[in-house]
Amino acid sequence: MSKLTEYTLEIYKSDKRTKEGRRLYAKQDFAPSTKDYIQAVAEGKRKLGFIVEVFETYVTRKNLVGGKEFQERYDTPYYCSPSSESYWSM
Repeated sequence: MSKLTEYTLEIYKSDKRTKEGRRLYAKQDFAPSTKDYIQAVAEGKRKLGFIVEVFETYVTRKNLVGGKEFQERYDTPYYCSPSSESYWSM
């Protein structure tokens, strides 16, 4: 049986007016599901012409001061994360 994990899809549209050549269209969070299911959903979106990136929603990091491990969203800015020095120097 596959491991259940929470995933987030970042869905982009092609847009030549931007520097990257794409713009964010939507972010979709999924309840714990398998990697195969998420890949199938992403492939369906790609067939519609979207650019899709798949991320695990939560990543494990280590607190800089206490040394304990904790989980935070993958898209948390560096300066807002307790795993960075800039967070503790504010």
